[in-house]
Amino acid sequence: MRLARESTVRCVAVFRGAVQGVGFRVTAKSIATNYPVTGYVANLPDGTVRLVGEGEKECVSVVIQRVLHTMQGNIRDHSENWEPATGEFSEFEIRRVAR
Repeated sequence: MRLARESTVRCVAVFRGAVQGVGFRVTAKSIATNYPVTGYVANLPDGTVRLVGEGEKECVSVVIQRVLHTMQGNIRDHSENWEPATGEFSEFEIRRVAR
């Protein structure tokens, strides 16, 4: 586990709609890898997708906004929970199912 810097944040975003089985996770990972953001994107058993991103707030926010824009036809709504980063991630990955 890496130590999180004070200026880093964590956002847990949950996307609802037709978000599973449409390339959502691959798209989110593709977007996230263009920014200094770590974390994961995963399907949840209830049909939603969770994205956990850590990094500078501006970068994490841009990743979420780009996902929202790119997948807008599939997203009915979403929620975001912002908190201090934990530093637990070393990269951004796709998880099959959130644990």
